Amino acid sequence: MDDLDAVATLLAKPEPSAEAVARSRERLQDRMRRGRARRRLPVLGMAVAAALTAAVIVTSVFQPATAPVSGRDVLLMAAASAEHIPQGTGTYWHVTRTWQVPDGPSAQESWTARDGRRWSRNEQYATPDAVVEDPGPFRLMGAEIGFEELEGLPTDPEKLKERIAGLPRHDSSMLPADREGGLVSPLITLITELPTPAQVRSAAFEALATTPGVRNAGPVEGGQELLIPLSGDMEIRMVVDPETARVARANILLTAEGGAALSKSYISVTTEWTDELPR
Repeated sequence: MDDLDAVATLLAKPEPSAEAVARSRERLQDRMRRGRARRRLPVLGMAVAAALTAAVIVTSVFQPATAPVSGRDVLLMAAASAEHIPQGTGTYWHVTRTWQVPDGPSAQESWTARDGRRWSRNEQYATPDAVVEDPGPFRLMGAEIGFEELEGLPTDPEKLKERIAGLPRHDSSMLPADREGGLVSPLITLITELPTPAQVRSAAFEALATTPGVRNAGPVEGGQELLIPLSGDMEIRMVVDPETARVARANILLTAEGGAALSKSYISVTTEWTDELPR
């Protein structure tokens, strides 16, 4: 096969994306800078050079995947996304929890202002559907934590774990793994319910990725279903969308005391900033 046949064969394959072209060009230029392609091409090399460039692109785009994405990689991809997805702005931090009960879906909501004032709907012992003022603060590992404290948390995964480990604990309301020194529950709290800054959320995802034994059960509605082992035979099931860095649902209930409990069913959590406070 001569040079033109080679080029024609390569060009007959599906056209790569602009992003793939850019990546391949970068790699090729890098190799040239490091002296891996310093030999001069012969006179008929313009066609050969085009073929070589196309070959690099085609190889990078159409190389088949050999293994599914691991649980750790899902969390690291979410960490990369979280760093560039700010929470937004508003007057109240609005959290909605929904879950399934025999009579149908049930929900709890809360609205928290930056000065610490809080309102809730359908909290335990409250009048159904009524929005009431609720003095309960944000908590992490049992410690009260406000907006300023959240914004001051470390953005390095290891330093973030150190800071969390030093917080006061309410052992009676925590999972056994957390009482034994684990940090899974508070890290999940940071990426699900609290108004955590983007870079701190990114660090929390990255820290969670270091949990031994995290597995990916595969794609489901809303993302990838991850299995996170705890002490004994307990495990957390959590659906993570790595592109939006959101936890769609999990079988973990975060308690008012800053701890956590496992649920028999999935609990969905959505968060947003809003300027509206229902009455």
